[in-house]
Amino acid sequence: MKFLLKAAVILLVLFNLQSLNAQASTDKDDEKYSLNSGTIDNQFEYIFRKSGNFRGTNGQRYEAVKTAWLLTLKAHVLDSLKTTYKNLEDSKATVANQTKEIEDLKGKLGNTQTILDQTNNEKNNMSLLGMSTSKTNYNVIMWSIIAGLAALLLFFIYKFKNSNSLTREAKHKLDEVETEFEEHRRTALEREQKVRRQLQDEINKNKA
Repeated sequence: MKFLLKAAVILLVLFNLQSLNAQASTDKDDEKYSLNSGTIDNQFEYIFRKSGNFRGTNGQRYEAVKTAWLLTLKAHVLDSLKTTYKNLEDSKATVANQTKEIEDLKGKLGNTQTILDQTNNEKNNMSLLGMSTSKTNYNVIMWSIIAGLAALLLFFIYKFKNSNSLTREAKHKLDEVETEFEEHRRTALEREQKVRRQLQDEINKNKA
């Protein structure tokens, strides 16, 4: 008899420990999600975890989502979309400005090359800013200018390509956010429709 009592006590203690561990694990998982911080996906997960799962007085199971949560989540999604759109517009403006600068540099480089070609045709009578100079020194100066302009051109080409990459990345993120928003909106709508149907069924039962 004492043995059975001891075994029952041990089983009861083990059961309680297992329940406490499961509760601690659940609480730890819930801490990872918040409606006011984290990613949009985590905010949706927060609503899914916190909504619904209660029983009415007649034992019928229901699920419900607070309207305030949905409005807050909608505001966060719209803010994310607004930020993404703004970043995209800023990237487009940057690309346009850099494209113009590159075209200007190309024009300047073409003019410099024309001047250099004309200068090479002059044999012994070279002048730079009103001062006579040797052909060697003149060529060194002009090629230095061309090298500097070419370096600037390469720099702006690099910036242009980098901006294009940022623009593509922003578009990709925007597409992901829009897809994620549509998917979660559809899921939330299905949940709402399900709750409404259950509520209507319950109303119909009560009337009957």
